[in-house]
Amino acid sequence: MYVDTKQRLDTADAISDSGFAPRTVGRYHGTRAPRHVDDTAWTDYLAAARTRIERFDSHEVLFHEDDTADHLYEVASGSIMLYRLLADGRRQVVDILSAGDLFGMSVTGVYDCSAETLVPSDVRVLDKREIERSADLQNHVNRCLMGRIEALHSHAVLLGRKSAAERVASFLMRFVPNRGMIGCTGPKAAGGDDKVVVLRMTRQEIADYLGLTIETVSRVLSDLKRRGIISIEKNDRIRLPDVCRVCRLTGIH
Repeated sequence: MYVDTKQRLDTADAISDSGFAPRTVGRYHGTRAPRHVDDTAWTDYLAAARTRIERFDSHEVLFHEDDTADHLYEVASGSIMLYRLLADGRRQVVDILSAGDLFGMSVTGVYDCSAETLVPSDVRVLDKREIERSADLQNHVNRCLMGRIEALHSHAVLLGRKSAAERVASFLMRFVPNRGMIGCTGPKAAGGDDKVVVLRMTRQEIADYLGLTIETVSRVLSDLKRRGIISIEKNDRIRLPDVCRVCRLTGIH
């Protein structure tokens, strides 16, 4: 199902739907340009072009790995996970996308991973041919690709060198805007530094993203709870009573 639109959805509202905090640089596979860059041409394109927004239910597949790459997409609201399957059925979630992220880029003519919604999501379908005809629009996509490389490096470190506890802490910090990354300066003001995060992923999906087993994810969360670093209010709601304490577990400090 889709609607034609000339008006871009409000990014802040869209992000609150997904639960994931925005990042200042793009991420691997799905990515956004750095927020400090002036992308007037891209904004004007979205406002003027007859792009369409398709609406998807939770856990609905947009495309599968090796499908023909006919379109480029931008998340308007909600959250998308990108993943690849091994021959024996094991899954690696390669990225989690939120509002403003581009995905579906391909140099081979087919998608290199599958895309599935984590929550009900609106996805903007973009015309690749129109983008290819505009140098300004291509520049925007190129900046996204540069952010994609940076994020690939970060995820490689997470999978290759971080401990299970560091991986889980890094995942939780994704929900806290402008924290848990290189250059993190801590809370803006003295006093309370707590945060409630709403998980939009199952334990298995989290494990597949972090390269861990579901048992390891559950064990780490239980250990963090025992140590008072987190409290689990519901199965999908986790409170971080001291965000800096979680941040110090990510391995970036």
